[in-house]
Amino acid sequence: MRLSILASAVLLSCASVVAQAADPEQSIRQALRQLQPDLSVDSVQQSPMQGLYEVHIQGGRILYASPDGKFVVNGHLLQIDGGKVVNLTQQQELRAVADQVNGIERKEMVIFSPAQPKTHITVFTDTDCGYCQKLHSEVPELNRLGVEVRYLAFPRGGAGSNAHKVLANVWCAKDPKEAMNLAKSRRAVPSAECDNPVLKQYALGQRIGIEGTPAIILANGQLIPGYQPADVLAKAALDAR
Repeated sequence: MRLSILASAVLLSCASVVAQAADPEQSIRQALRQLQPDLSVDSVQQSPMQGLYEVHIQGGRILYASPDGKFVVNGHLLQIDGGKVVNLTQQQELRAVADQVNGIERKEMVIFSPAQPKTHITVFTDTDCGYCQKLHSEVPELNRLGVEVRYLAFPRGGAGSNAHKVLANVWCAKDPKEAMNLAKSRRAVPSAECDNPVLKQYALGQRIGIEGTPAIILANGQLIPGYQPADVLAKAALDAR
């Protein structure tokens, strides 16, 4: 998710006016509203570091704030444990993305699966994307290696674009898998209408930071931004179980 104001790696900001609130959550929410009125905060909770609060932004991003909301940090919280460094922020952000993507109902996706999948990947796709077509040609090999491929729609041109119309036809088809095969081979997909999730999935992709296709989300929430050969992608997917 892009933050138009909180865009630097580390940002310390003193809000000019912060009304007194009954608890840290209220103070932090009010301060962030002053910094960026359209910033959507999902939750505020105590972080593992004493005196620092963890702010969950819609889409999976995390910020940190002082209890009074006067200081905001946009960066990673690292924990040194037994000589090892653990990126706590990355762990939380991956978990948030995984929860959102893995929580989508299967009936809203176009799924290509082996009989007994070992893991899965979720692919935000655009039918006009050349590398999306190349990835699709390797779906049978991914399935053979035990990887279930779940498609979500991401028409890069947005609402009303050619990709939006084609993806809507795919999702509304009697056989969405066959329609996806047609679309990915640049053949015409018969027109169809239904209450489809194409724009909802496009909006989700934007919230979690998708900017291009194919965008591949592993089971643990890790993003792979772009095409990877089937053997490389399958290994990453199996390692992320």
